[in-house]
Amino acid sequence: MAAPWRLGWEPWLLRCVLGFGGRRGPAVLKGAAGWSAGRGASRRWLHSTRRLQADPIKILMPSLSPTMEEGNIVKWLKKEGEAVSAGDALCEIETDKAVVTLDASDDGILARIVVEGGSKNVRLGSLIGLLVEEGQDWKRVEIPKDVGPPSPPSKPSVPHPSPEPQTSIPVKPEVTPGKLQKIRRFRLSPAARNILEKHTLDASQGTATGPRGIFTKEDALKLVHLKQLGKITESRPAPAPPAAPTVPLPAQAPAGPSYPRPMIPPMSIPGQPNVAGTFTEIPASNIRRVIAKRLTESKSTIPHAYTTVDCDLGAVLKARQNLIRDNIKVSVNDFIIKAAAVTLKQMPGVNVSWDGEGPKQLPFVDISVAVATDRGLITPVIKDAAAKGIQEIADSVKALSKKARDGKLLPEEYQGGSFSISNLGMFGIDEFTSVINPPQACILSVGRFRPVLKLAQDEEGNASLQQHQLIKVTMSSDSRAVDDELATRFLESFKANLENPARLI
Repeated sequence: MAAPWRLGWEPWLLRCVLGFGGRRGPAVLKGAAGWSAGRGASRRWLHSTRRLQADPIKILMPSLSPTMEEGNIVKWLKKEGEAVSAGDALCEIETDKAVVTLDASDDGILARIVVEGGSKNVRLGSLIGLLVEEGQDWKRVEIPKDVGPPSPPSKPSVPHPSPEPQTSIPVKPEVTPGKLQKIRRFRLSPAARNILEKHTLDASQGTATGPRGIFTKEDALKLVHLKQLGKITESRPAPAPPAAPTVPLPAQAPAGPSYPRPMIPPMSIPGQPNVAGTFTEIPASNIRRVIAKRLTESKSTIPHAYTTVDCDLGAVLKARQNLIRDNIKVSVNDFIIKAAAVTLKQMPGVNVSWDGEGPKQLPFVDISVAVATDRGLITPVIKDAAAKGIQEIADSVKALSKKARDGKLLPEEYQGGSFSISNLGMFGIDEFTSVINPPQACILSVGRFRPVLKLAQDEEGNASLQQHQLIKVTMSSDSRAVDDELATRFLESFKANLENPARLI
């Protein structure tokens, strides 16, 4: 039987298998040849199907910053069916810090865009696209069932959100619309709510006697007593609110509120026009949400200590004017950054971070500079600031500030840093304190110029009034990593370096 399997089936055997009759004619031979040809075609079809069903390369939402939990896809830079090489930009993703370009890690063809551009709050690890290898049919690629696009946030099924704590809430899990309207006419006190829930009673079965229609504890106890006596048989409709007066007001009467004062405060419904008397909620950006979360954690978990000193910028202003004459444009903030970096180099005990177990001295002096943007506050980092000159620091600050406002900072340009500086003096703030940006241990707050007149005496003993430009500098330090004495000595050294710009140029 080996030979027929190698050379092709015998016609009589093929006829028996296919159910032909006893004739042995050309049709049978043709069928045998067709089977042989079909076997080859089947082999080619199976190979083609295997290629089409190859697993695509998944593009997942990456983590582009240490604090990132979700991101927004700004736009896709490639289209479906377009060839992609490793390193090509696929899309722009807005993280909690900036807008970062996601690069392809493999060669292939962009087969599917699962999450379209403009999508917000895409969780980390969610499938956003699919790549296939070159030569595969990208049009037949299907989205894997195990990983799909992030599900949109579920909308509340109840047409109105739950009122404030004093407002009544449905006692039973299933509430019909008619019953819901009855319950919302009552404002329950906390004690009354507990009694009604304990005895499975409905506030609409009683009468509210409290001020402004509040259903009090005494009203709830009356219902309990009536239930024990068996006098509660069916729900009574709640008393309707007083109707608005139908008599038109005189024209000269003072204008009242644009809407009648209800029993409960007005509420807005998402997706519908605002109700009169309500506010409009502005959605927070990812950056602002992270800022709020991190600052709250920092202020509540880190013991902040504050040290303040006044610095005279007279010498700095003169040195700055001399540099401007040489066509070197620098700002006072550049001198402050340089002075802080030089002082950290002199006092490495302040150039530390807190890792949860103890202070860790850092081998680099990287200064984080706070920059305000439309999306929120971000701190680009001046790398190795102590080794840079004033003009080099000024150029770095300008370039990084522009990229921060444009949302084009790279992760390595805002991550890290050993010391932060926040200068609100340029916005007219006299004095303020800043919240530490963990894991850093210190942040410097710089106020604006304050002209101060001081009495001075020359060599001949003549007294005169001289005007000085002072700024108030406050350092917020983590008292676990930097004690008060060390923080005080640091600010004294910082003041000496800043007031002697020859050490900084």
